[in-house]
Amino acid sequence: MMLEKFGMELLMDSERDPEKAVVILMCGIAGSGKTTFSQKIEEEYGYIRLSIDEEVWSVNGRYGIDYPVEKYRDYLNEAHQRLHNKIVQFILDKRHVVVDSSFWSRSERNEYKRIIENAGGEWKLIYLKVRPEELRKRLKIRSQRFDANAAFTITEELLTTFLNGFEEPSGEGEIVIEN
Repeated sequence: MMLEKFGMELLMDSERDPEKAVVILMCGIAGSGKTTFSQKIEEEYGYIRLSIDEEVWSVNGRYGIDYPVEKYRDYLNEAHQRLHNKIVQFILDKRHVVVDSSFWSRSERNEYKRIIENAGGEWKLIYLKVRPEELRKRLKIRSQRFDANAAFTITEELLTTFLNGFEEPSGEGEIVIEN
């Protein structure tokens, strides 16, 4: 599997320069496997996993139940700021981190890269590229759950919005994994 090959690369990188923390940015559309992949990195390689969805859920509760839907964007922005602060602290503590977020825009990816580099860390951008038909299958299964990583149903209309608005990484130092 690609994770084993990628994981070995991560371990070798961290062994070459133990003074530099690595922050992996997981990138992909909802349903691409970011959470599953980042959980494996956490379990198998000891990275600290930060999830934007779990951050929103833990602080604000359940989407559309504990807070109004209209507040989601504000809460998401606040969660990103908290993740920024946590990432900087983990880098200063020489701890490796994997960030589970869609990173749908180049500007957002660049902002995180800048924060990581300014704190003295090294970033890796992993783009999980999945065909829309496969995303639909996965999202149908995911819609049966209700947890932080499946806080709301991704309808066909919302998926179309995601697909049309997603800025696919290209020439950004990304590692593309097609699954």
